[in-house]
Order: sequence, then structure tokens, then C-alpha cells
Amino acid sequence: MADFETHELDVLVIGAGGAGLRAAIESVERGSKTAVVTKSLLGKAHTVMAEGGIAAAMANVYPEDNWKVHFRDTMRGGKMLNNWRMAQLHAQESPDRVWELEAWGAVFDRTKDGLISQRDFGGHRYARLAHVGDRTGLEMIRTLQQRSVALGVEVFMECSILQLLHNDDGSVCGALGYWRASGELVVFKAKAVILATGGLGRSWKVTSNSWECTGDGHALALWAGADLIDMEFVQFHPTGMVWPLSVKGLLVTEGVRGDGGTLRNSEGKRFMFDYVPEMFRAETADTEEEADRWYNDKKGARRTPDLLPRDEVARAINSEVKSGRGSPHGGVFLDIFSRRDPDYIRRRLPSMYHQFKQLAGVDITREAMEIGPTCHYAMGGVRVDPDSAGSSVAGLYACGEVAGGMHGSNRLGGNSLGDLLVFGRRAGIGASEYASSAPKPAPSTGQIEDIAKSAQAILERENGENPFELLHSLQESMHDLVGIIRVESELTQAKEKLAEFRERSANLSVPTNRKYNTGWHHSLDLRCQLTVAQCVASAALERKESRGGHTRDDYPLPDKEHYGKVNLVCRWTNGEISVTQEPLPIMPSELAELFEEAK
Repeated sequence: MADFETHELDVLVIGAGGAGLRAAIESVERGSKTAVVTKSLLGKAHTVMAEGGIAAAMANVYPEDNWKVHFRDTMRGGKMLNNWRMAQLHAQESPDRVWELEAWGAVFDRTKDGLISQRDFGGHRYARLAHVGDRTGLEMIRTLQQRSVALGVEVFMECSILQLLHNDDGSVCGALGYWRASGELVVFKAKAVILATGGLGRSWKVTSNSWECTGDGHALALWAGADLIDMEFVQFHPTGMVWPLSVKGLLVTEGVRGDGGTLRNSEGKRFMFDYVPEMFRAETADTEEEADRWYNDKKGARRTPDLLPRDEVARAINSEVKSGRGSPHGGVFLDIFSRRDPDYIRRRLPSMYHQFKQLAGVDITREAMEIGPTCHYAMGGVRVDPDSAGSSVAGLYACGEVAGGMHGSNRLGGNSLGDLLVFGRRAGIGASEYASSAPKPAPSTGQIEDIAKSAQAILERENGENPFELLHSLQESMHDLVGIIRVESELTQAKEKLAEFRERSANLSVPTNRKYNTGWHHSLDLRCQLTVAQCVASAALERKESRGGHTRDDYPLPDKEHYGKVNLVCRWTNGEISVTQEPLPIMPSELAELFEEAK
């Protein structure tokens, strides 16, 4: 133990995005010695890429909006597979979390009356996304970062976690990591650990996710004995850039459509009117003329089909492209210039204007954007207690994208940032309370040395597998076989390939030293990526229906009588992944009645 740099804490937060920083703030305010570990730099977490806003029923634009409508929208968007308690807490507490950010210095856009402005977004009945232009995530991180630093939260930057540590009774008591610059190992002893590591999209070829999103937290939790749920549900955001190739997949905010943008195919047709599912038919405009009236006078009007939930829009775009009505580079067109004047676009969507102008040579105030689906968000993750964010393993908590249950089979736009704030705070409370009575962490020297030896072996092995080639093969396979449309034969093939990749990963080789060694970093990330990819493929094969972010071409309809009533739970047993079906938590009658009232 003496050979390793060691830090002792009450609460260790892994991840410095919105969820991690909010958890750390709450933990330190409750008296716990708290530190944050991040793979990147403080202020550079993937949360900064969130553009559209924070969904919260503050009723600043529509007085009739309230938490019950937001709850109903969230459950319906997730095709009723959400953990009802998480959806309820999120809808009830999001307004307070937004006002809290405002009190801490966040600068939101305003209505003419001086209230926090709220914009329309897909799947939400009312305009409820509090926003800062199209840079809301950046403002959130700026605000939380300043608050964290002011409170004295210690931050360890450019440090990756290899594995969680445990006491003799199986409870989590810290983590072993390494400094990315030097490669030296570091031990964090902690009474409680909060996972806030974000997503897993870097395992797909086309993704909006930044380099950090390699499923670390999902894998760390699974290896530690925690349950993962809903891993088959991976959201493909309908609007990512498709050209030029260097930026393919880069996100185009849903705020473009929320502010008036329309989707058109190569024939100039607004095709979304042909794809409205029955459950949204009564709330959606039937004609382009009616949709135009919706933008001109929103009071009492129905929503435009361009703002259907993301899974519906992504599948519609995929169908148009496959039918030969796509754009020249394999997407469709997103047009806002014909409905909004240039000054409005530059004011409301400054990042989008700059992004397309600088990276694609497209002036969105005069031209349409070429967009298409991109791997964007994992609905699945660590199964947690809704009130405390505690996992099935003592001492381990999870919040944000790494936690499952909140979004069911499909996340509504804007619900992610509210999720970070609501459950980041609750994870901070839960971990701090646990740490207040937990024994001193006591990881054994043996487990630390075993983890260190496994990581070191990659540097000592000669003539082994190239990690960059294996990563490329993984991304190609997940894109081709576990993408937006799935079938049994391809999922079976994916599982076979992933088993092969896992065998090859045991022979990864980067024979050089630890310093600034990106090959070694990729090799260590691959362990997480392969584990999580196996969970996704296995659960996708098991769920024989189409629901939300999971579309089976061989089972095109939802199975309400069976799969609509179960979660699929992934567990790690003796080095292998198992998938079991377990019943959903039962919603109380007073909440179930909200869906009857809406019919």
C-alpha cells in the first residue's frame, strides 16, 4: 500500500459533469470530506455539450403547466418503462433545482416579463425548457464549478479509475486510478463512492458523445456487483451533423426544431406528418398549415410532429433515407431559415450558427442543414433507489446518465439536465448520510496489487493486439449490428463478435512506458467498452419487442402484456454477464389515474 499515492475521504465522486458536481456540492455542504475525480479537466465534462435546456414545469410560458403533466410526458416518452418514482421526483423537483442554479449565478434567457424563458422541445406538451441560448449545459457547468470551488471541493483532474475497491463485507470503499499524464497509480479510500461518469456512446462509430464516454461507470458498477437495467435502450438522437465526415454525428440541438425548424426530405416534403404514432395523434397537428398556426399562436394549439419524441423522429428519418428520399450525404434536411429571420436564429441558436458556418460551410440563416441519427444517450444504467440514488451494493451510489430507470425506454429532450440536478443532489445526500456512520474504509493490499498488475501487463506484453484496431472493430460492429434497427440474426452475430473481441482484449499490447501513453489509455477503456457492449447486445437480444430506443425489425410492435411489464437486469457472475427479467415497480393508483384523465 505504501508504494501508491493515497487519499482518504468520506465521499468520492467519480465524474465532474452536472451530476457529479451537484452531488459533490450537496455532500460537502452536509459536512462530508468530498473529492471529485475526472478523466478530463474541470469544466470540460460532456455536460457542456448539452444545448437545448433544462426541462422543468415552472409555468413561465404556459401557466397551465405543472409537475403532473411533466410526469405524464416523461412516462409516455419512456413508453411506461420508467421507474415511476424517479419520474415523479424529477418532475416535482426540477423547478427548484433551476431556481437554485439561478440563485448561484446562472444567467438564463428571459421572457418579456423577466421570468426564466422556456422553449418547446420534443415530447413535452408545453414549453418548459429553461435555457441559455443553445449553450445551457455550458452555463450549468460554469455555475456548478464555481459553487464547488467556493465550497472547497477537492478536484483530481486527468485521472482515470481502473476499478472500485471493497471491504471484506463486499461494500464499496474507494477506487484505484491512474494519472493520465504520468501513468502512476493512485488509491482513493472512501466510505462512499458516487458514480457520475456519463454515457457509453464511444462504442459506436457515429456518436455525439465526447471521448470520455466509454461506459466506465456502467462497467465499474457491474464488476463491483451492482445491477444494471434497461441496457438495451440506447437513444439515437435524430439530428446529428452528417457532413463533412470529420464532424459526422456532432449534435444539432433539438432547440432548432423547438424554435421553428422543420424536417424535410429530398422532395421538400415535411415527412413527419406520415409518422405520427397513435398515442400522440390527438396532440399533434395533422397538416403543415395547422403546424404553422401552432408556431404563430401556441395558445391551445396542438404540437408539430417535428417535435415528437426522439425515438419516433429518428426512426422516421431512417425510413426516409432507406426509401431513397434522403439528402446527398445520407441524411435529411433541417430548415429553420424559411421560418425565422437571421437575427432571431443568431440570437437563439448562436452555437448552431457558428458550428455549421465554421465546420460545414453552411449558413443556417440561408440554407438547410443536413442531419441524421447519431448515437447519443444511454437510458440504461445502474439500478438505484429513487430517493437515495443508492445501488444494490452498500456504499455505491449513481446519478446522471450512468444511472438507469429515470427515462425508461426513451429520454425526452431536456430531461437529462434536470436528471443531473435532481438525482445529483439526492446522491450527495444519500452518500453523505451513509458515510456519516460507515466504518473506516479498509481495502486489502491484495486487491489493489491485482488490479495494478493487470494494468501493467499491457505495457509488458510483446506482439499482442493493437488497441486501436480492436476499438475500430468494436465501433464498426456496434454500428452495423446493434444500431438503430435490430434483428435477431445480427444481434446473435454481435454477441459472437464481442466474445471474440473480449478474448483478443486479454492480449492487448502497448510495449512502452506509462507516460502520455494513449494506447494504454485506450486499452484500459476497452475493458469497460467491451463489458458494456456485451450488456447492450445481450439485453437487446432478450427483449423481443420494439419499444422506445430499442427497435426490433423482427418484432416491430410493443409487447404490452409481457415486455411492457419487465425490466431486463444485467449482472456480473464469475466473469460472465447474465440477463434476467424482473417486474417493474407498480405505480400508485393516484399517479396511474393521470393517464386516464389525459385520454
